[in-house]
Amino acid sequence: MVRLGEVVGVHGVRGWVKIFSHARPRESIFEFRHWWLGEGDSAQAYRLIEGGRAGKGLRAKLEGVDDRDQATRLAGQSIHIPLADLPSLAPGEYYWAELLGLRVMTLDGSDLGTVSALMETGANDVLVVVGERERLIPYTPQTVREVDVDGQTMTVDWDPDF
Repeated sequence: MVRLGEVVGVHGVRGWVKIFSHARPRESIFEFRHWWLGEGDSAQAYRLIEGGRAGKGLRAKLEGVDDRDQATRLAGQSIHIPLADLPSLAPGEYYWAELLGLRVMTLDGSDLGTVSALMETGANDVLVVVGERERLIPYTPQTVREVDVDGQTMTVDWDPDF
């Protein structure tokens, strides 16, 4: 499952929820009609009926959520979709969710830890790698030499002392 956003509140009295989207562009979250709200085994499936902008934010109407009380119970829930529902990417391209948890190794075999997060910066994305300490490693072709999603590893050209 891939986390695409959160329910951050309610919108009106007819069961609409306010959402925060991690998708780019933000509105592309509405391309996915089947959402899972919650975490792990306790997540529940919902069908998106309608979604769109509401002022500076986004709102969604979910099947079976027909009043403010039902919508309020969803506040704070994460929105997930199956990774398989995302569009296919070209070879060598990856979704951030696929990179999280990968073991990061240097060219000489030093284990730097695992990818715990990614950050957008103006110049390039940055991997947050946590091992014996936290490292910020630029996600560039010069640095990231190989990604093996199936093997759960990433090879980087990076000095372990840096």
